[in-house]
Amino acid sequence: MTKVRDTRRTAVYEAESIVRKMLDRADERGLRTVEVAGSHVTLPVERRFASIASVQDYIDAVLALDWVRTRWERAAVPVRVRARAGNAAAHYERDCATIALPEHRVNTAWAFREMVVLHELAHHLDPQDLDDATEGAHGPAFVDRFLALVGEIIGPEAAFALQATGIATPVHPRR
Repeated sequence: MTKVRDTRRTAVYEAESIVRKMLDRADERGLRTVEVAGSHVTLPVERRFASIASVQDYIDAVLALDWVRTRWERAAVPVRVRARAGNAAAHYERDCATIALPEHRVNTAWAFREMVVLHELAHHLDPQDLDDATEGAHGPAFVDRFLALVGEIIGPEAAFALQATGIATPVHPRR
């Protein structure tokens, strides 16, 4: 089977980047209320992690949540977290159920944050890797899982901000 082109990837990453910057600014300035798509929203606090072990503990706790186990069968499959070489990207390895995160470098740990970890976990929860085969790895089903995780765990305001910044905007077919 040929892999479908991941047409939503850029939109997902851009929306996530915008919201991460919004959360960073809220933390830096201590001002949590922002305007998003004409609505005033109080941004929640996003968890940050100090180590691979703390990310592993977090993943284990999320996968143990009753509502997560009820909604996604793959929540019963344990996930391993490991360090990744380089600093450019985090990723999920389905064949071994592993999330790889770049470690702290020069006092930065952009991937050791809840939004990034939930993004990778949303890949893990994909039943039988169907998204890649039918709609691309960041298609509508992925977005639904990611928004559900963000909305329930970080907060509905963070999920709203992701939606407002274009994570779920449909792709128009080429003419």
